[in-house]
Order: sequence, then structure tokens, then C-alpha cells
Amino acid sequence: MSDSESDFEASGSDFDDHVEQAPPTPKPKKAAGKKAAPKKAEKNGNVAAMLGITTTNDENSMPSSPAISTGSGTPKSKTIEEIYQKKSQLEHILLRPDTYIGSVEEQKQEMWIYENEKIVKKEISFVPGLYKIVDEILVNAADNKIRDPQMSEMRVEVDRAENRISVWNNGLGIPIEIHKEEKIYVPEMIFGHLLTSSNYDDNEEKLFGGRNGYGAKLCNIFSTEFIIRTADKERGLKYEQVFNDNMSKKKAPKITKNSKGEEYTEIIFKPDLSKFGLTELSEDFVKLLQKRAYDMAGCVKREPKPIRVKFNKEKIAINDFKKYAQLYTDSEEPTDNVEAQKKNIMFDDGAKNERWQVGFSISEGQFTQVSFVNSICTSKGGTHVNDVADKIANIIKKKVDSMRKNDKSNIKTFQIKNHMCLFINCLIPNPSFDNQTKDTMNLHRSKFIKTSEYTPSEGFIKKILSSGICDKVIKWAEFKQSQQMTKADGTRIERRINVPKLDDANLAGVKGQGKHCTLILTEGDSAKALVLGGLSVVGKDKFGVFPLRGKLLNVRDASQSQIIGNAEIQHIKTILGLKHGKHYTSVDELRYGSLMIMTDQDHDGSHIKGLIINFIDQMFPSLLDIPGFLLEFITPIIKCKRKGKDETISFYTIPEYQTWALTHNKNKEWVPKYFKGLGTSDRKDAREYFKNLDLHKKTFSVPEAGERELIDMAFNKKKTAERKEWLSQYEPGIFMDNSVKEIRLSNFINQELMLFSMADNIRSIPSMVDGFKPGQRKVLFGTIKTRKRGEMKVAQLASAVSEITRYHHGEQSVQATIVGMAQDFVGSNNINLLVPSGQFGTRHQGGKDAASARYINTKLSKISRTLFHVDDDPLLQYEIEESKSVEPKWYIPILPMVLVNGAEGIGTGWSTSIPNYNPRDIVDNLFRMMKDEEVVPMMPWYRGFKGEITNAGDQKFGVSGIAQVNDDATVTISELPIRMWTRQFKEQLEVMRDPKDKKPDVTIQDFFDNCTDSFVEFTLYLSDDALAKVDRQGPLATFKLQNNITTSNMVCFDSEGRLKRYDSAESILKEFYDLRLSYYQKRKARLLERLQDEYERLDNKSKFIELVIEKKLVYVNRNEQDVIKDFEKYDLKRIYPKKDVKHDILAQEDDEREETPPEEQIPSTGDTGYDYLFEINVRGFTRQKLESLRKQRSKKMEEIQICLDKSPKTFWKDDLTLFLKEWEDILEEDASLAELGKPLKNNSKQKRYKPRAPRSKKKDDNAVKVETSDAGTPDSTTKAKSTKKAKQSKLDGMFKNAADSNAASPMDDSAMIGGPDIFMDQLESMQDMQFDYNFDDPEPSPPADASIPASPAGAITDNTASERPSDTDASAAASPNPVSPVNTAPDPVVPEAAVVKQTKKRSRAEADTTTKSKKKRTDHDDDYSGDSQEKKKPAIDKAATPEKEAPAAPAASSQLDDLDPFAYPFDATPIQSLTKGSKKTAAKGKPAPTSPPSKPSRAVKAKVKYVEIVSDDDDDDGDAYNDDNSD
Repeated sequence: MSDSESDFEASGSDFDDHVEQAPPTPKPKKAAGKKAAPKKAEKNGNVAAMLGITTTNDENSMPSSPAISTGSGTPKSKTIEEIYQKKSQLEHILLRPDTYIGSVEEQKQEMWIYENEKIVKKEISFVPGLYKIVDEILVNAADNKIRDPQMSEMRVEVDRAENRISVWNNGLGIPIEIHKEEKIYVPEMIFGHLLTSSNYDDNEEKLFGGRNGYGAKLCNIFSTEFIIRTADKERGLKYEQVFNDNMSKKKAPKITKNSKGEEYTEIIFKPDLSKFGLTELSEDFVKLLQKRAYDMAGCVKREPKPIRVKFNKEKIAINDFKKYAQLYTDSEEPTDNVEAQKKNIMFDDGAKNERWQVGFSISEGQFTQVSFVNSICTSKGGTHVNDVADKIANIIKKKVDSMRKNDKSNIKTFQIKNHMCLFINCLIPNPSFDNQTKDTMNLHRSKFIKTSEYTPSEGFIKKILSSGICDKVIKWAEFKQSQQMTKADGTRIERRINVPKLDDANLAGVKGQGKHCTLILTEGDSAKALVLGGLSVVGKDKFGVFPLRGKLLNVRDASQSQIIGNAEIQHIKTILGLKHGKHYTSVDELRYGSLMIMTDQDHDGSHIKGLIINFIDQMFPSLLDIPGFLLEFITPIIKCKRKGKDETISFYTIPEYQTWALTHNKNKEWVPKYFKGLGTSDRKDAREYFKNLDLHKKTFSVPEAGERELIDMAFNKKKTAERKEWLSQYEPGIFMDNSVKEIRLSNFINQELMLFSMADNIRSIPSMVDGFKPGQRKVLFGTIKTRKRGEMKVAQLASAVSEITRYHHGEQSVQATIVGMAQDFVGSNNINLLVPSGQFGTRHQGGKDAASARYINTKLSKISRTLFHVDDDPLLQYEIEESKSVEPKWYIPILPMVLVNGAEGIGTGWSTSIPNYNPRDIVDNLFRMMKDEEVVPMMPWYRGFKGEITNAGDQKFGVSGIAQVNDDATVTISELPIRMWTRQFKEQLEVMRDPKDKKPDVTIQDFFDNCTDSFVEFTLYLSDDALAKVDRQGPLATFKLQNNITTSNMVCFDSEGRLKRYDSAESILKEFYDLRLSYYQKRKARLLERLQDEYERLDNKSKFIELVIEKKLVYVNRNEQDVIKDFEKYDLKRIYPKKDVKHDILAQEDDEREETPPEEQIPSTGDTGYDYLFEINVRGFTRQKLESLRKQRSKKMEEIQICLDKSPKTFWKDDLTLFLKEWEDILEEDASLAELGKPLKNNSKQKRYKPRAPRSKKKDDNAVKVETSDAGTPDSTTKAKSTKKAKQSKLDGMFKNAADSNAASPMDDSAMIGGPDIFMDQLESMQDMQFDYNFDDPEPSPPADASIPASPAGAITDNTASERPSDTDASAAASPNPVSPVNTAPDPVVPEAAVVKQTKKRSRAEADTTTKSKKKRTDHDDDYSGDSQEKKKPAIDKAATPEKEAPAAPAASSQLDDLDPFAYPFDATPIQSLTKGSKKTAAKGKPAPTSPPSKPSRAVKAKVKYVEIVSDDDDDDGDAYNDDNSD
């Protein structure tokens, strides 16, 4: 048998390296001067006596000596030799066994044992040291399976009677050969000599259990007999050797021939029970060893050949780790269904690392683990268990947190672990343990994750998350929180309580009186004021009132921490005196005997009632079973007063009023008044309500069977499907019957609460026809009505919309709707129907940065009435609100606007998400459908979005931003995915730059934000490692610039008002097409009707006028009835005005004509049908008017004929063609605005980090040659000089007049490329390139005189010449720059031809306002040529003239002819340049040397040289007009 821990290369020795090696057989040492007699020797050979060790009663005491004690026990002084002793390794093991094998004392402990065909945890008595020495032999046998994969059997036998244990395996035998260095056989060496092992090479990866070289030797030492048997097939030998008396005696090995070619290793030993204080092996200990045999059966590696394990000659049926783990599952406590419990074990079958086998199940509130490392049972776990447990717990925590996202309480991972049970079998290379007992692995995680890291597979994660552990963890957390709630409730009813805004009843909390009191919960403070007004009728002794702040929390899906933190719920509990978890049978234990709900009678009020009922049913369900506890107080929502009489009728629901009005208010005898809320009622109404308390008070009946399920269905978030089915039963016109005294909960849910749910869906989900929600439809209607007023403030328009449409909610929601309809940034509307005049929000914050409604203006956009055609208005069905006709049920646009602008919303049981689509694609498909062609599938499209949208299949589209890796190792992000707002992404970048406690996938060094309100531009700087990760993953994936758009939840109301889910945008388009085409047919019919009516009027008018002119019909001074008879005689047609007044009004207003009052369109008196003839004025009977009428009649007939010939599709095509023209205009305007709104070019030189070499290296022809020393390496001095020279060379190349290669290059504005501001930007940016500069800008110097020598032909004069040299100077400009042999001037010489104006130095603002435009400049100006230049030269101060003649300035480059980054001329005043020396001279009063006059521009002089810059924190304070425009 091979011993993984015992195959040592060295013979036994002491721990001390300086001690000489002991002989193979330990010799007894004589104790010096023995006086006291030793204790009686134990049986089976007293090893201590044999070794000369004197023992006392204390087994662990030092050896005795003559100087220890006397007969009287008085201690005597010890000698040095007695105090300081040296022990051999064997002596030390026997003297201090706990250091090597653990405790040798019998102890009681809960251990896993095999009993009754399963593994159970049971308290047993055993000796850990004895268990350990047996386990060492078992682990050695398991290790042999790693060495020999063909090993197929292991046998473990325990004979209690004979006190004998044997372990046999048929793996490779131990080499039967004499060790050349130790001169002994290898089996004897590895089993009979300490500190021998084959595992000392830590650089070699070993998957064995052995490590330190003790192992099986410890078993030999603590045995009275230890037999080694092994068969070596390779050498054809068998080996047997016997050790006795704690390895102190050994027999010569017996070596025989292995004729059968067997291979096996067997260890047989008899434990020295006296060393463990035992007389025999206990039954529990045998069960413990049997459990270890089962461990071997389940944990030993089975590939490539399975292994059989026998215990006491009985084969163990377990043959893999899954079946082995099942033995533990059967022992879980408690369980009613063992088979169901078995199914709860799940294993990671998809683990990538074959060295790990991991199983998971749910524990009973305490973390449980069964783990093995290289077949060693780590009963206390270790780093391998912690690694797996942490990974799984974090996955569960993430899921739990998502399920409890409304719960602010944080569940810790250790709390999740308490509900986990793990089964782990792993192979770890070179493991280490906390001690020789090896029950805890302490190998650091970093040392085994490289080759043996475990990662849960996706399938395993899904199994765990679906196992129910998340619900169990949440329930445990809620239970803990429930305990806190119970503790916080107190134990007795308080008479006086302190709750803000509570008006307590005088008798509340009084013993025997509280049950007669009623607490009224109102919707807000204004409703409380109403109640207080009514309490003047009934008094405050038995009535208390408490106002709610809006809607109560839905406690059915809320977490316990949310409930604990909800002030209103806690206040209600305190006021009523409720105790958490208490079952109530009466109200005697409460402060109030009943709870009355008093809310508005609108839909939201019904919802609040439902939430209060839900609160009681969920937290205190027994209260609903008490008759008369739950009440409600109803108030009218509409009151109708009869005109001229003091008669009033109250209605408590809107459908009830509408049903009544259709029958009883046809003649408008009753005037309705809408009571939006309780605040609409005055104190008189309040007293009236409480006087008739029995009429307004309604009692909720005790819940009947199935009614509690209805409450759960209505408020449980998990019952979405049930709510959809419930809402499908809705029928228009249903309302709650408030005439009954007692309200059933089922009626409340199925009638009143259903109305709220439908109203909620109507407010949240758009119509397929016009794409509007009711609020948007009201805004469009109100904006059309106020169109003549032009641009209005949003706040004013919201007020007008509320008034026109009878909007019953707050104006703030109308304002938000208006702002949303006017927004046009990327990700909002494709077509904004309102004009955004002001700050309506940007993509920076997704519209949340819009200005206040009182600051911004809007009006109807031009394209709106193209989409919502005026001719369709009369065809619409208009809603009735407070007896007034308001907005239509839906508009009928020429395009399905629900696809153009998209929609999102969440209602009750339903939600919707519809992306935007390209209007052009929609129009093209409509044209295809008109030709009976198949529609082309459309892709989502967002106006202004520059990224990519691709079809990802399965109703999903991928959306990607734009990011690219630049050559300078930076990353530029120029577009974000749809609805990832700029600020949101910037916050992500800030986390990547400064992670702190967060762990982003990638970190960045810094970033530049060059974004505008409409454009995105981020420049990221990354480290080499981060950049490599970006290259691997791609910038889009790395920076999360990808998301998805789904079309699986496209829900709309159809034209009939039914909720419908659409499969695709094409299905919406097809349904819209049929409806829209039918309305074009209706439009044509109505247009023909109108044209026919107009034609008949013109025709009859012309006939009438002809009759009058021809004097065939006389109507002057005749009776009207006689005239009418003549009309009938001459077949003049009766034509009555149209009765559809509302439609006519809207149409006239859309045509921007004056609105005609209804009284004038439909006269109160009877119309004879000839009023249109009687109303003709005197001028109408002229010959000219008659001819005009005839022409109009003919033209109208032509229009009728055109309309008849025109098909509905043609009408539609004409509208779409007009729309496309206007749409193209919008896109062109967007393009022009985009050019203006682009971010200014970022100055890449102004980096915060040292610039890197380009990613794609190219050969540099101008590279400076680096000299090397004799050794072949660059000389440091030469290298520094060459680097400096290279820097200077690069500097010289940046400017036009690189005069020489000196370390400092003086330059003036002749070296500028562009203008002084760009030049300054260049200088400032050089600091980041390790250049520095000195900038001097003193007062202007006197003008130069005529003695200054003329410059070459390239000299530039004024702004014109600086931009474009003359034809005569072109050849000179192209010639090489002349170089002066001696450069004596301190600054570059300015040419004589440069004419200088003596002007005052001006600011840029002054220059902009006083100089000429660039367009006025000419290539040739006579004022600056020839003799005229000489005439205009001003006098030059001789004192300021330099004595020496300066060299000529270099010619201007022809490449600069077209460079003109500024549209204004610079100041033409020359600036005197002061060097440090000249400044000192000027300070002393001496005249400073002046440079010749510069070319006419704002002169800039600087000395630029290469320097080593330590910090770039200093900013230049100079005047830079526009740094962002630097080139």
C-alpha cells in the first residue's frame, strides 16, 4: 500500500535541524540519578520504561528524576540536565500525542455515523486521536486511486473482538527495492521511519491527502502491532513486515515471489488502546469507521474505472457522490415526505471544472456542509467550503434583493448561508490544513483558484433559485421583522396617544366606551376639515378623525421593513390600538369600535378604500369578521339643480349620473355640478351630510366565501393573469348601487374597484387609433381650441386645457403632458406635436431638466394639423364632460402615431411598451398596402439616433451606441443606447474612474466630457490592462453600450375600447389601415355633402337673383308667406342649417375663422328653410354679383366632380405626400441644427496623462539617432541630449519659423498658424508635452522708420496680405527661408514692408465691433502697394530703433493662404518684446532694445523651449477667447 504522507526521502530525525540523525531503532536513554521508582508499567510493553522515561500519574508530565520530590512531597531543586531535556521524534509523539493526532481523551460529540442504512448526526463517545490514525490509513488507500486510476477495489475490516483493523486496496504496490541512500527497503522506510514522504516537492501539483510525512507512521506508533503487506507486480515480489510495541520493534521483512503478478497493499494494525484510555473499540466507533468507508465509496475518484468498497466483507451499494449525498438527505429533520425531500437535492452537472462535485439543498435554519478534500473529510469545512458557499449565497442574495427591492432592510450573506446545505467533493492541489487532524482546510483561496476554481454553472444556478430558498430566506426575514413589530406594539390600550393630525374622540380608549367610538379616515386635510364641520352636528365624543396622506401602502406585497417604516400604517395601528398578529373576536380590546372610510367619490377614492380593506384583510383579517367594524361614508360626486327651482338630486357615481341624464335631462332642465373631491363641499354641505348620517353611512358586510380571494386577486402583484381575466368581464355603464345599507365586498371589488382599474388602464395605455392617452388627447384638443392665441406659456396653456376639457386632476400633470408632447431630443418623440420654445429637457437627463412651466412657451406645430386633418374633425365622436362636449373619443390621424412616437405605461393587470418607428417606413408600407402588396417588417427608429438597431429575433431588437478605440490608446464614445441618458452614463464613468466600494468590470484613469445638450462625446483614458480588456470584449460590451428593445408587450385600446395585445408593429399598421381607409370614405361622403349643400345654395341664390332682376319674382313690400309660396312656385329649394353645431365650430376654428355662437347657427325660432335667401343684402342683386355667383356655382360643380372622381386612397395619398414634404423639412432643419450643436473639437494635446505612442507604430524618418557607449548601450548623457534634441525638433515642427535648433526658440505672431488664440492654445498644450514657454505682451513699441531694410517678397501687410500673398510675391513666398549668418537680434526681425498702424490695444469684443468683415477684404489693395506704402509710413522714434540691422524674416508658407480660423482682423499694433534682460534695463530707467515692427496683427511673442515639467496643475491666466476652438 502506498503512503502519500509517508514516502519520505530522509530517515527519521528530530525537528531540530542541528540534531544528529537517530538510529533506525530507537535506543533507550538512561535517566541520570534515578531516585524515585517509576510507576507500574502498562501491558503490551512499557515503551516509556524501555526508553528510560520515568512517568507519573500525569501522562503529560516531564520524566521524573531523583531531585523532583522527597518522601514528604517537598520539592527539591532540579539540575540543569533535569530541567532542559531533549527528546527524540518518537519520544515526543508519545509524550505529546495531541500535537499530532489530536486529543487522546474520550469525548462526546455530535458526529455523522452510519446507522440504519443512512447517515445520521448523533452524539457519540469516541477518541479523536484514535479516529485520526485509522483515517490516515484510509486516506492513503484513497490516494492510491489517484496514482493508479486502474485501482478498482478497497476493503475495510474492523474486528472488535480481536482489536484489529485492516485496509486493503488493489492499486499499484509499493516498490520492493532497497533505497540506495537509506539502505533499507522502501516499504519499511515509508511506514517505519518518521518524516519520510513523496510529497515534499511543493512545485509539483499533487492531489493527495498526505503532506507532512507523519500519516501512516502515527498509526504504527500508536499500535501494538502493525503489519505491512504489499505485492509489486513490476518486480515480481511480495513484501511483509511486522512492527510491534509502538514502532519500537520491527521484524525483518519477509520477501517472497509474486508468481501470480498480483498488485495490492494491505495494512493490518492493532491500536494501542491503553494510549487512548480504552479497553475495546466501541460500537459507535465502528459506525463512525463504517461511515468513513461509505465516504470512500462516494468520494474516491471513479474515472476511468469505478471502485468497489467493502466494509467487513459486505459490498457498499453506493457508487457515486450523488447517491452518497442522498444518505444525508434522508436524515434531515423534520420532514413529512422523504421522497419530496430527496428531490430537493440538486447537483451541478454542468460544472466546467471536473475536480469539483457540488450538491445543494435547503437546510433547517443552520448552515450544514459535508465536504471532502482529496478524500479527507473536512468536517469543519475550510476555505474550499467558504468559496463555494459565498458564491452561491451571493447569487441567492442578488435574487432576494431583486424580489425585495422595496425592502430597505439588508439581508446578509451569512443569514442566507443559514438556510443552505452543501455537499462538496473536490480535488485540491497541495492542500494545507490547520493541524494534523485535517478537519479544516486553510489553504488560501488564491492558491487553488488558478487550477481548481469552482464556478457554478447556469443550470445549477437556475435550480438553486427555483428551489424555494429565496422564499424561505424572505419568510425568515419577515418573521424576524414580525417579531420586531410585535415587540413595538406594546401590551396595553393607551388612553392618551400622541399622533400628529389626529383629532381623537373624547371617549376613545376609555374602558367600556371605546367600542362605541368611530374613527373616520379621510383623504387629505381638506376632507378632515369637512368632517370637523359635520361633527358640529353629532359631536366629538364618539367620533375621531385622522387624515391620510394620499394612497395607503399596499401591504400585501410590501416587506415587513416597509410596513414598519410606513408612518401612516403605524399611526392607524396606534389609534385603533391594534396588536400585530392578534386574533380579534370583538372590539372590546380596541380604542375604537369601528373604522369609517371617507374618501372622494372618484376612481382614486375607490382605490383608497380598496387599499384600506386590503390592509385589514392582510394584517388583521379577524376584524373583517366582526359585524359593523368597517364602514364607509359616501358623498355625492355630481349634484344636479333644477333651473329656477330649489330642487337638487345627488349622484354618487358618474355612470349613474350619465344613465339618468340620457333619460331625464334631454331638455337641459338640470344644471350639474361636479364635486371633484370632498374639498368641493362647503360647511353647509358637511352639516347636511351628518344630519342624514344614516343615508351617507354604509356598512361593509362580513366576508362571504370567495370574497377574500377577490381582495387578494385585486391587490396581489403575482395575480396579474387573474386580474386580466377579471377586467375582461368589464361592461361599460356598471356602477355601485349606493342605495343599499350594507355593501358586500364582492360588489365593491367587481363594480367600484373595477371602475378604478379600467380608468387606471385608460389613463396608462394609449389608443391604437391616435396613439394618445386621455391626457395627451385633451392637450391636443385644448391647443387646437386656443390656436388663434399663438404661442402661450405652458402654465397658461395647461390652465386653458383644464378649463376647455373639464380636466378633473391637477394642472401639474397637464403641464408635464404638454412638456412631454413638445420634447424632441433623442429618445423622446419622433414627431413633436407641440413646438418647444424654451428648455423642454434634453437627452442629458431624459427630459427631467426641463424648465418650469411658467418659463417656457409652446404652440401647435405646423405638422400637427397635417397629421390630424381638419376635415376629419366633424367625423369624430366627442366625449361629454359635465354636460359639455369636450375632446373626441379618439382622433384619426393619417399615420398610426402610436408607432411614430411609441408609448409606455403600466396600468392594472396590463402594461405596454411600444418603440418608435420611422414615419417614412410607415408611409412606405401604407403605400404598399394601397397597392395590395405585402408590408415590409419595420425596425424601431429614433429621430437623431446615430447608433445601430439590429434585429435580434424573438420580438427583440438590439440597440448599440458608438464607441471606438483610437490610435492614441484612448476610447471615444459618440453615441449612447436609446434612453441611456448622458448624465446616467457619466455617473457610470465616474464609478469606473473612482470605484471606491463598487467593483466595475473595467476601470479607467480619467475621461473628458465634451457632450452638449444634443450630442454625446466622451474621451476615455485607460491603462494598458484595461485597454487590452476593451480589445478582447469590444468597447460596446465593456462599457455596456448595448441594450434591447422588445416588442412582446405592445398593448393598446382598439377602436372599440377593448384592450388588445399586438404581435408586431405590422399588425397595428394593418388594423389601423382598415379603420383609416373607412374614415377616408366617410370624409369623402361628408365633403360631397358639404359641396352639394354649398352648390345648392349658390344655385338657388343665383336663380332667386335672376328672378328678382327679371322682375319675375317681387318680394319687396309683400307678406313673407306669399313670398315663400312664390319660392315654391319657382322650385327654389328649402335649405336648413346643419345641426351638428359642435363639428362645425371645430372645423371653422381649425380654418381660423371666427367662431359662430350656437344661437346664431340654430335660431331659437322656426326656420322656414329660405333664410339663406332672405338674408341676401341689396348688393347681392347687382349684375356683377349674379355673375360672381354663377362662376362660383360652376367652380363648385367642378369641385364636386373632382371629389366624385377621387377615391379614398387618393385622398390618403395626397395627405401622405404633403406630410412627407413637411417631414423632409423637419429632417433638414435637424441636420442644420446638428451642425451648430456639434461639440467643439477636443484639444487632444490637453491630456491629463502622458501621451502614449500610437498603437500602430510607424517608422519615423526624423528620429534622432541615439549614440551608444562602448558597451553597446545608450550613453546616459548622449541619450538625454538626443531626447532633448528630439523634443526641440518636434517643437520646431509645430511652428512656421523654426529658425534654428537651439533649446529656446523665440517666435512672434509670424509663426502662428491661424491666429493668436490658437497660438496661445498651442503654447499651453505644450506643457502636457513637457515643453514650457515664457510669454511677454508689453505695451506697443514706437513705429519703425524707413531705415529698416525691406523684407523679402513674402512679407505680409495687414490682414489681407496675411491671408493671401499677391501674385508678384508668390514666387518669393515659395522660395526657401533665408537664414541670417549671424543672429544678433533678440527677437525675429519684422520686414520693412509691413505697414503698421499706431492704434490702441483692443479687446476681442472691440475688435469684433470695429473691424471690417472678412468678406470685404481683397487680394490686392492699392493702399498697401508701391508708393502709397511709403506715403503712409509714420515717423519712427530713433531712440527705439535698434543699432544693428536684423536679419530678414522668413517668407510665409503658401500652405497658409487658405487658413483663416477667425472672421475678424487682429489689432495691427506691434508689441515690444521684453526679454528678462530688457525688463531689468527698463526697470533701471534705461531704454530697452526694441524689435522691428511686426506684421499687422495682435503680436504675440514667446520663448518656447523643452523643459522637464514636474506638475501640470498650474493654469495659464492669459486671455484666451475660445480655448475649445484650438486646432
